[in-house]
Amino acid sequence: MIVKKEVEIGGKIFSIETGRFAKQANGAVMVRYADTMVLVTAVAAEEVKEDQDFFPLQVEYREKTSAAGKFPGGYIKREGRPTEKEILSSRLIDRPIRPLFPDYFKNETQVIAFVFSHDGENDADVLGAVGASAALMISDIPFDGPAAEVRVGRVNGQFIINPTLQQLKDSDMELVVAGTSDSIMMVEGESKEISEVDLLNALKFAHEEIKKLIQIQVELRAEIGKPKKEIAPAVIDEALKKDVYDLASEKFKEIVYSVLAKEERSAKNKELLSFVNESLKEKYPEQEKVIGEILHDLEKELMRGRILTEGIRLDGRNTKQIRPITIELGVLPRTHGSALFTRGETQSLTTVTLGTKNDEQVIDGLIDEYSKKFMLHYNFPPFSVGEVGKMSGVGRREIGHGNLAERALKMLMPSENTFPYTVRVISDILESNGSSSMATVCAGSLGLMDAGVPLPKPVAGIAMGLVKEGDQYAILSDILGNEDHLGDMDFKVAGTTDGITAFQMDIKIKGISFEIMEKALAQAKEGRFHILGIMNEAISKPREGLSPYAPRLITMKVEQDQIGLIIGPGGKTIQGMQRLFGVDINIDDDGTVNIASPNKESATKCKEYIKKMTATPEVGEVYDGVITKIMDFGAFVEILPGKEGLLHISQIDNKRVNKVTDYFKEGDKVTVKLVKIENGKFSLSRKEMLKENHKENQPVNGD
Repeated sequence: MIVKKEVEIGGKIFSIETGRFAKQANGAVMVRYADTMVLVTAVAAEEVKEDQDFFPLQVEYREKTSAAGKFPGGYIKREGRPTEKEILSSRLIDRPIRPLFPDYFKNETQVIAFVFSHDGENDADVLGAVGASAALMISDIPFDGPAAEVRVGRVNGQFIINPTLQQLKDSDMELVVAGTSDSIMMVEGESKEISEVDLLNALKFAHEEIKKLIQIQVELRAEIGKPKKEIAPAVIDEALKKDVYDLASEKFKEIVYSVLAKEERSAKNKELLSFVNESLKEKYPEQEKVIGEILHDLEKELMRGRILTEGIRLDGRNTKQIRPITIELGVLPRTHGSALFTRGETQSLTTVTLGTKNDEQVIDGLIDEYSKKFMLHYNFPPFSVGEVGKMSGVGRREIGHGNLAERALKMLMPSENTFPYTVRVISDILESNGSSSMATVCAGSLGLMDAGVPLPKPVAGIAMGLVKEGDQYAILSDILGNEDHLGDMDFKVAGTTDGITAFQMDIKIKGISFEIMEKALAQAKEGRFHILGIMNEAISKPREGLSPYAPRLITMKVEQDQIGLIIGPGGKTIQGMQRLFGVDINIDDDGTVNIASPNKESATKCKEYIKKMTATPEVGEVYDGVITKIMDFGAFVEILPGKEGLLHISQIDNKRVNKVTDYFKEGDKVTVKLVKIENGKFSLSRKEMLKENHKENQPVNGD
């Protein structure tokens, strides 16, 4: 049976249809908004794999270029590995639905979203998130939804729900917000230094629209939903739990209440686990895994209880304190800029590379191809957490963290007119115990200033946490890794002293109130200002000069009809100039010419050459030319690059000239005056120059 539910969102019809596509999946829906359509399926394994102690959820979002009537770029004309956009969209779907699965559900589950139609205006990622919730709702897979997701923009002070791509270009914010009927589940976005109040109002605006999308899912479930699988939660032996608590409670309390480094705490935890296992192995054989789970819950209980009752955290800080910060600049001599930012046990070594237009990244997808001049790449090697791991390429987490830091910094990047360089920032995380993405924002800002990139002000980031039990809660500034793992929220906020530039929130409970959000934002602002103060002590404004190893760029403007002249037939002219001056030349369609060279002198010479090439010869002007060809009747002289005139034999000297070769040979330099332009031909005179020089040398009366 085909069932379809519709609601108006942002002036367009949003529909969810099921019963026509992918009927063998546990749940499948086709979501449509305007002419963008996404098929989302949800499938779960019938049985749990033996000894599986986690929930294996896989979310895949794929864009088919045929959806926009395009062929894939490159040599292979079919879709390959997921693009960065597809990976980021998969994360936008994954993060809000993951907390809504019951804790006891461990069956392998896969959610797949395929974009089958794209109208070039409405992004499909938020449709995929709504479709994922709807597919799970109507399936037999246990799921405590529904959830929904929308995008918010603001143009001329007015909030817009699910703005088009064009509206986003004019918007001062872009938020993706997910939630349930009564709370917010996830936030991700960027903004042009908006206030905390503006962000909160945008979230409230989004939530009202989310409720509409929740309602049609409820109606769809009521009409066609399957009965949910009955999966009993795992039962823990209460006698075993009591024995573990009796043995470990006081010892674990001592560990939790001690101020220890990350590796020391880990060693103490392992020591306690070994002690408990050894003590109980005869009474409870082969229960090591269960004992480990009980101890994990005990640590969580003790850590959270101390924070809520005493306001003291694992490392002895109160809820608002920021860990010690150290900053070193210019630590790598041959990079164009570098910074080492250390906050507690989290450390980012960030480098900045300046390049030319040739270094821009070309992005191809469902929308028109475009290029990026600013890139931030984040790396998280296994040694940063004291582990051994595979070095098999960039993971989804690294792409997500890098994207967040890039969004935080790009809002402050100078325009191409001000700073024509392509810029690449690389953050290598050398230690991690807390938010390395926010350390990347700080280190990236410092590295850019060290490189001489004209940022108007520094940008800092901070990660906020939450511990909530019933109505009692505590908001934590600058969270540790354990506080993220054992807490209820990871809320990252980046910005300047004037406002927020990027944000990301994930929660592990079923939503938080706007009251908590408001307090978290206020506390994050306080922490951000503290970090910015320390950063300003290290470097308060960009370096005045660039690294001697950075390329030198000069930008100039020519008329659009002169672009072909500079390029020449088959690129011959521009290639010749690049060889002659040892530069790279790029010309935009609007006539902007970018000249790059290892040294400024070569770039300047090339600029002067192009200026002469594109200059319009004027009668009466004097030019220093070069003889290009000797004829019986005169000589041809190149007065400007690519522009030649005739120096007739009669105009060579004041006296009679019998042979041109008596005066010149090819390659000689000669100063001439342009005396006439006729039918595009230039007539030159050296004789006029000789006459003027003679007059200048005549004595003045009285001398």
